[in-house]
Amino acid sequence: MDQRAELSEFLRSRRARLKPEDVGLPDFGRHRRVPGLRREELAQLAGVSVAYYTRLEQGNGQNVSLEVLDAIARALRLTGAERDHLTHLAKPKAKKKRSSPLRAQTARPALQHLIDAMEGVPAYVLGRRMDVLGWNRMARALLGDFTAMPQRERNMLWQVFLNPAARDLYVDWEKKATDSVSNLRLYAGCSPDDPHLSALVGELSVKSEEFRALWAAHTVQDKGHGQKVLHHPLVGELTLSYETLRLPDDHDLNLVTYHAEPGSPSADGLRLLANWGVDETVQV
Repeated sequence: MDQRAELSEFLRSRRARLKPEDVGLPDFGRHRRVPGLRREELAQLAGVSVAYYTRLEQGNGQNVSLEVLDAIARALRLTGAERDHLTHLAKPKAKKKRSSPLRAQTARPALQHLIDAMEGVPAYVLGRRMDVLGWNRMARALLGDFTAMPQRERNMLWQVFLNPAARDLYVDWEKKATDSVSNLRLYAGCSPDDPHLSALVGELSVKSEEFRALWAAHTVQDKGHGQKVLHHPLVGELTLSYETLRLPDDHDLNLVTYHAEPGSPSADGLRLLANWGVDETVQV
C-alpha cells in the first residue's frame, strides 16, 4: 500500500469531518467551497505554516517532528487510536529487507489448549489482518465452523462482508462492519507492505460495495471490549460482552472471548448452545 497516499487521504478525511464551529472558527456558510476546515484554518489551529501543512497533507511526512504531529492531532480532534495511526503513517519504522517477510502466524499449542479448556466460553485467536488462527468448540457453535472453512475464509473481515449469514447473525451488522474495517485500518498503518493485507483489501473492495465505502472513509478504531447482540439461528438473540486480550509476547495476536451476564437469558442461551454441540448447530 502507498504510505504517502494513505497519509494524504487520512489527513484530508479527518479535516473534512470538522466544521468551523467545532473548533471555534466563524462559518461563512454557502461561501465555503470545501467541506470541513480549509488547510489554512487547520494550519492556524496547529501553529504551523500553510506550506508546511500542505506538504504533509500531500504525503511528505519524512521530516515532520512528533511535536508537530501532536499539534495537528489536537487541531483535528483525533482520538488516541487516530493519533497512533497518524504517527505510523507519517513516521513509519525502518522498512525490513525484502528477504525478511512477515513470519507466518499460528496459535501456540499451549494457547490452543487454554481456549479448549474454556468450556462454555466462546474464544478464538486473531492474528494480523483479523485472521482467525485458533478457536474452541463454543466459538465454532456461536460464529460458524472455522474448521470446515477454507483458510482464506478464516478471516473476520471475509466473514462479515462476504458471508451472507453474517448479516443475520450480527443484529447491528453496520456497526460490526464499521468496527472491523476501522480495526484493519489501524493494522494497515503499521504494516503497509504486507502483501496479504493488500490481497485481502483488494478482494473485499472488488466484491463488497459496503467495504469499499468504509475503507475510503479512513476510520480508525481499536476496541478492546464492548457488547454485541447476536441472533443465533438455534438459540435466538444473545447479548454478549466481549474482551480482547493482547498477548504480551506477540502484539499481533489477540485472544477474544465472549460471555453473558450471569443469570441472564443470554447465559441460558449459551448453555443451551453448548449442550447441543457443534455438529448439530446451523452453520453461520
